[in-house]
Amino acid sequence: MSTTFADAFYFDSLVWDWIIAVYLFLAGMSAGAVMIAIYLKRKVIEGYPASNGIIKATAILAPFGIIVGLLILVFHLTKPWSFWKIMIFYNPTSVMSMGVVLFQVYMVVLFAWIAIIYKNELLDLLGGKLPIVGKVLKVLDRFENSIELFLGFLALVLAAYTGFLLSALQTYPMLNNPVLPILFLFSSLSSGAAACLLFGVVFFKESAKSASVSWVHKFERPVVMFELFVIFAFFTGLYFGGGQSQVAAVAAVGGGFWASWFWYGVIGMGMLVPLGLNAVSPSGVKHNKAFIMLVTTLSLIGVLMLRTFVLYAGQMTTL
Repeated sequence: MSTTFADAFYFDSLVWDWIIAVYLFLAGMSAGAVMIAIYLKRKVIEGYPASNGIIKATAILAPFGIIVGLLILVFHLTKPWSFWKIMIFYNPTSVMSMGVVLFQVYMVVLFAWIAIIYKNELLDLLGGKLPIVGKVLKVLDRFENSIELFLGFLALVLAAYTGFLLSALQTYPMLNNPVLPILFLFSSLSSGAAACLLFGVVFFKESAKSASVSWVHKFERPVVMFELFVIFAFFTGLYFGGGQSQVAAVAAVGGGFWASWFWYGVIGMGMLVPLGLNAVSPSGVKHNKAFIMLVTTLSLIGVLMLRTFVLYAGQMTTL
């Protein structure tokens, strides 16, 4: 068993390893949480949004996902201390370089949005010091709607970008697939919804019966079901594409270590079990914190396993 496990994670054609899978997971979770939080703030939450547990969770999870993800990426490079060059010198023909630009703009707009939401708390914390901060917040506040819409667009692009990033590996038929950005977009929404619920309810004490939690619960189910459909379309397209695309599909889900990882981990534990538990559990159980913790944790593990599966299984077959 140990030999099979080792062989699964280390093979000759491997370009990107599990560290990149964690990076993709964190970036996707950040983008998904932001898209959900923006919708909740605009359409669902009544009253002061800064006091909502899901907004609080997003204000921490969204920047955390990007910052930690980038740190992982930087120190995974052969020359991590040269990373600053990528941050300054852009290459419009490089998917990675354009991703760096996207991350930079996303982070600036994200922090501006968080500052607008928590402007009163920030000013109280400063207690009259640094008056320039108050002036900046007043300016940002005037453009709140535009900043929010732009951030939503950036989050959407970021969620899909994690799929485009893998598509850049053109010698791997499973990864060089136009469906991959769509799959990663919906897995980002799935992980964002799960993270919002987990941290919003369990850690930030948002009522499990609140309108925002109820909306995320209802939103999560169709997202996971559509994610399942996209996965089906993804592998169906590969299989009927013939040649090495068909070989890649069979190698990934037809048998062996990564097929077990996919069927039992990604599909079973990460998608079908949470969907089944939500379908058969009574309303009182669904609003229990322990239940929410279980289901959301399974969903998050499933998304991380999906990113890892796509990355590794996708590199097993080359053109």
